[in-house]
Amino acid sequence: MTTRYEYGIDFDAIEAIDFHTHVEIDGCGRRSMDDELMTASEKYFRSGEERTPTIESIADHYRQRNLAAVVFTVDAASASGHRPNSVEEIAERAAEFNDVLIPFGSVDPLQGRSAVKRVHRLVDDYGVKGFKFHPSMQGFEPNDRQFYPLYEAITECGVPALFHTGQTGIGAGLPGGHGIKLRYSDPMLLDDVAADFPDLTIVMAHPAVPWVDEQISIATHKANVYIDLSGWSPKYFPPQLVRAVNSMLRHKVLFGSDFPVIQVDRWRNDFATLDIKPEVVRLIFKDNAERVLGIKS
Repeated sequence: MTTRYEYGIDFDAIEAIDFHTHVEIDGCGRRSMDDELMTASEKYFRSGEERTPTIESIADHYRQRNLAAVVFTVDAASASGHRPNSVEEIAERAAEFNDVLIPFGSVDPLQGRSAVKRVHRLVDDYGVKGFKFHPSMQGFEPNDRQFYPLYEAITECGVPALFHTGQTGIGAGLPGGHGIKLRYSDPMLLDDVAADFPDLTIVMAHPAVPWVDEQISIATHKANVYIDLSGWSPKYFPPQLVRAVNSMLRHKVLFGSDFPVIQVDRWRNDFATLDIKPEVVRLIFKDNAERVLGIKS
């Protein structure tokens, strides 16, 4: 029997919401990527930490820190030939730990109508609170109109869409990058989507190196577009992004770590070294995420 997720989080009590947390393995032992990609990713990030914590241990990790976390995997079966870990299991297990975990779904855009149907099923039957896409890993151009029915479905469901943008550590250092094409994650492709779907909330994941200026422009121009700050230690943030975060983008940026490849404690410690205005810090760590998730207007 499916257990539908409902919020059990005390949003007034938690310190922050990590908007970018990966679940890399399911209860059957399936991992999110094949062994070659997983090994290359571990080498690229050099985290020195366990890359495949269980969803139970992820919940405990965040509970100990009085944080909530958006959790997800990426379904890239068509492009990669690798069956991912279970999206449905993540939602069901998150329901068991709904005091700290917030499940996002993932669908394979290349599966066409079945992907659209799955969007509705994941929201209606499992209660997912958003969707994660990785255009480079999933092998699709987000502004191709063949994928617009997906965005229509997500808009109808009233949940946000989180898109990887910029360089990726997945496939880094491998011949041909394991066939993964970076151009699919150019944020300018999302500008088309944001313009054509003004009621769809879009979050661009990561400082979008080498397209950070474009990313800042899009988030400034489109009211329905946000940026999560995951995937990079804050000490490596491009200076123009830090300036924008402190000023015109203060209401448009979200805390995200990219756990487990970047540890939450490391990200927060490095963020504390930035010269961010105190009134902006709360917006980044919680208020903006609550607005994206529809917790508050």
